[in-house]
Amino acid sequence: MICASLMLTAWAAEAIFGYPDWLHRRIRHPVVWMGALIDGLDRTLNRPGAGHAQRYVLGMATTLVTVALATTAGLTVAALPLTSPPGSSLHLMLAAWLAQVLIASSLIASRSLYVHVAAVADALACDDLARARTALAHIVGRETSELKPAAVSAAALESLAENTSDGVIAPIFWGVLFGLPGLAAYKAINTLDSMIGHRSERHAAFGGFAARLDDVVNWVPARLTGVLFAAASLKPSAFATMWRDARKHRSPNAGWPESAAAGALGVRLSGPRFYGGALAAEPWLNERAREPGLKDLRRGLKLYIRAAALAGMLLAAIALLPKLHAWMN
Repeated sequence: MICASLMLTAWAAEAIFGYPDWLHRRIRHPVVWMGALIDGLDRTLNRPGAGHAQRYVLGMATTLVTVALATTAGLTVAALPLTSPPGSSLHLMLAAWLAQVLIASSLIASRSLYVHVAAVADALACDDLARARTALAHIVGRETSELKPAAVSAAALESLAENTSDGVIAPIFWGVLFGLPGLAAYKAINTLDSMIGHRSERHAAFGGFAARLDDVVNWVPARLTGVLFAAASLKPSAFATMWRDARKHRSPNAGWPESAAAGALGVRLSGPRFYGGALAAEPWLNERAREPGLKDLRRGLKLYIRAAALAGMLLAAIALLPKLHAWMN
């Protein structure tokens, strides 16, 4: 349960402080480091002239190397308290623990997710559609320049729901299971998927393994996130919508939190959209409901906070379980 305590402390630190801008300016961010490695391997190994099978194997190697390096870094930092010399001062052991907390907190994105989605809502509240589209472009991969206010609200809610899983629940889930190494490995996989796990001509083969691996590691967290959203809404219809519509989504995982959020808020999400100038005929989630608006986006942020609070209580219960067991015995 030490891992649960680590994740609880790291999440609390991230929720309160986030990742400081001054630190980002000086050393960037661990995800930026991962991204630089992935980009370098992509430019070096992903050659258009190679065959599909060769590019797939090279992409697999890129994925395995990146995940191995991230896991090794996590293992090294996690071993610091254990490798302290006999008789080490409490200060030294505390510093080693804090190093784990700080690094783990940088790999969780609950505060930044709220800030980015709130920026879209604030722009819509000021009737500044151009600024809302620009803010939205920071958190979605689709084209935003022509979106109407309802579509902007819908896209922001979809991103909020999906990234609650990818950026908050999943990293904490793997951190609880395997500590900082598990958290670092997950973040590497998720970064790989966001950078090369696309169906584009360049990355369909090279990023195929990374995309499938990301689907695997997000399978449980995505469904857990959906349950958290539905439970936080206190609406049985949210569970019903999730169970009915989650599998309609093109992603094996994103449909669970998105459909739960759609049912909880009483709006429809997903649906046709443009990627790279091409229309993607995505099915609707909660199709018969109305289109979302600014008020629904605000409600979505409140739902996010309630779902996070539920997750925090669950994490605290896991962390306190050994003490409760000892007290009962």
